[in-house]
Amino acid sequence: MNKSAFLRLQLCLLLLSLFAFTPVQAKHRNFKVSVYVRAYEVDKMKDAQWLDSTWNIISRQLDVDKIYLETHRDLLIVDDATLEKAKKYFLGKGLEVAGGITYTINESNDFETFCYSDPEHRKLVQQIAEHTAKHFDEFLLDDFFFTSCKSEIEIKAKGSKTWTQYRLELMNEAGKNLVVDPAKRVNPKVKVIIKYPNWYDHFQGLGFNLEDGPQIFDGVWTGTETRDPASAQHLQNYLSYNVMRYFENLAPGRNGGGWVDSGGINMSMDRYAEQLHLTAIAQARDVMLFAYNQLIGVGLNDNFRGPWQGTGTSWDYDEMRAPFKNGKETVTPTTMARIADVVLRKADNLLGQLGKPIGIKSYKPFHALGEDFLQNYLGMIGLPMDIYPTFADDQKILLLTQQAAGDPNIMDKIKKQLDSGRDVIITSGLLKAIPEKIAEVCELRCTDLKAIVNDFGRYGKSSREFIIPQVLYQTNDSWEVISAGRPLTGGVSGWPILHKALYNGAYLYVLTIPDDMGNLYDYPDAALNEIRRTMSQDLDFYIEGPSKVSLFMYDNRTLIVENFNDEPVNIKLVANDASITKLTNLEESGTINASEETSPVGRRGTRNKVNKFGMTIKPHSYIAFKY
Repeated sequence: MNKSAFLRLQLCLLLLSLFAFTPVQAKHRNFKVSVYVRAYEVDKMKDAQWLDSTWNIISRQLDVDKIYLETHRDLLIVDDATLEKAKKYFLGKGLEVAGGITYTINESNDFETFCYSDPEHRKLVQQIAEHTAKHFDEFLLDDFFFTSCKSEIEIKAKGSKTWTQYRLELMNEAGKNLVVDPAKRVNPKVKVIIKYPNWYDHFQGLGFNLEDGPQIFDGVWTGTETRDPASAQHLQNYLSYNVMRYFENLAPGRNGGGWVDSGGINMSMDRYAEQLHLTAIAQARDVMLFAYNQLIGVGLNDNFRGPWQGTGTSWDYDEMRAPFKNGKETVTPTTMARIADVVLRKADNLLGQLGKPIGIKSYKPFHALGEDFLQNYLGMIGLPMDIYPTFADDQKILLLTQQAAGDPNIMDKIKKQLDSGRDVIITSGLLKAIPEKIAEVCELRCTDLKAIVNDFGRYGKSSREFIIPQVLYQTNDSWEVISAGRPLTGGVSGWPILHKALYNGAYLYVLTIPDDMGNLYDYPDAALNEIRRTMSQDLDFYIEGPSKVSLFMYDNRTLIVENFNDEPVNIKLVANDASITKLTNLEESGTINASEETSPVGRRGTRNKVNKFGMTIKPHSYIAFKY
C-alpha cells in the first residue's frame, strides 16, 4: 500500500470512529419525539435481552429522539446499576436521555399520593429527587406531584385554612425544599421540569400552583391526553390543543412539550391520532409518548379501524398496517408505535408551514373556578380559543367566563374595554356570579330559573330538547340576538341564547351556556354561525357549519379546519377581510376561490358583501390552508 492510500485509509477510519460516537441528528425538524419509560419497565432493563428485544420492537416502527427513564413509581426505586445500564444503552443508540419521577404511593389506589407534611414521606420524597439527580442532568415529574392526602397529620397541619389554600402553600414549599433545591445540591447542572396534567381547572384543589410553580421549576410540560370523552374526566378533543396553548401563555418559551398516552385508542386509531396531531399543531417543542410498555404492548388490530377508514381520511389505518421500508429492512408493523410514527411524521411536515397560534382571548385568573373546561366545548363548536392568566387589552372582543369573577377588579377592566369602543362577551355563568357588578353596565339577571328549549326561531331547531338558564333583562334596555323556546315559533315564550347591551358605543354580549355544556353541540348550525361571527372580530375567518368542527388560526395567514365527527361535513370559511379571495392547500395541490355573498345584519345593523369558501371535510380529518 502506497503512502497516499495509507493516509486515505487512516482518514476513513477516523471518520468512521467519529461517526460511531457522534449522536444521531434529530429525526424530526419541528419537534422532538420522546418516549417515557415507567419505573416498572426501567427495572426490567437489568435484563439486557429484554431491553434489546423491546427497544427493537419500538425503534423499527418509530423514530425516537429522546427517552425518559423513570426512577420511582409506587415505592419502586430503580437501583443505580440498572439506571446506568439503561442510560448507557440508549445513549449508545444516539438518543438524548433524561430521568423521570412519579410521586405515588400506589397509583392503582385512586392515585394515592405522598403526604407532604408527614416527616417520613418528606424524607423519602427528597431521597428520590437526590437519587434521580445523581444520574441525570434533567428529570421530569409525572402528573402526580400533587396531594390528595387527608391523613391525621395533614388535617392537623391544615388548621383553619381551606384545603385549596393549604395545599397550594404546601406543594410550593415541597417543590422547592424537597425536590428542586436538594436535586441541585447533588447535581448543580440538573434541570427539574414539572409536567402538569390535563385537568387544569381543578389544579388548585390538589396543590398544583400554576401561578408560582412555573417559577419554582426549570420548565413545564403539558398533559394533552384527552382519551375517550365518555371516560372519567370527560375531556373534549379540543383540550389537547387548548391546554397546550394555555400553559404556553403561563410560561412563554418554557413549555417543553405535550404528553399523549394510548387512552381513547379503543374508539378508533383516529382518536389517538387526533391527540398527537393537536399536540403538534399547538406548537409543542416535544411530543412525549406514554409509555414504553404501551408502545410494545398495544398491538394493531381490526378494532382500531373506524368505519370511515378507506374513504381518503387524513390518517389511513390500512396504510399504517402495511409493511414498509425502514432503510434496507422491510418491517411489518405490530404495535401502536407505527401509528405514532406516521401521524407525527405528517404533523412534522405540516408544522414548518404554520406560524404562532392565535385565537379568541379568554381570561382565567389564577386558581379560579366556574364553568369548568368550558373553553374546550367552545373550541369544539368552531371558536378558536386562547386562554390567558391576564386580562388582554388588545382585542376587539374578549371572552369572560364565570372564572373571571375570581378577579375582584373585573368590572373596572370590563368598563375600560367598553369605554375604548371594544366589545366584551360574558357567559351566563359570569352574569349569575356577579349580577350587581354587571348591573353597572346593564341590569341583567341570571337566576336559578330554567327553560327547556329546542326551537331557535329563524336560526332553526335543535335535534333534541335541553335545559338552559333563563337570562332576564329589562325590555328595550338590551336586546336578544338569538332566542330559543319550546317552541319559539308559534310558542308562548322565549329566552336569550345570545344577548347584547349597548354601553358607550360598545357591546356587552351575554352567551347563554346550557346546563349540560355538551348541548352546545346541539345548537342549530345557523345559531352557531351567528355566535361565531359575533365572537371572531379579531380573526380573519370564522366557520359556518355544524358543531364538532374546530378552527385553528396562525399569525402567518395559515389555518387548519378539523372535523371530529364520524361523518363528512360541509362547511364554509367566511373571511372577515374582503381582500382574501383564495385559499391554497398546504399539503396537497389545489386552491379554493371565494364566492361573494351578502352577510347577515352586522354588529352595527349593516349588511356587507363577504367572501366564503365552501368545502367538504371527511370524518376525523383536517385540511390546512394558507391565504
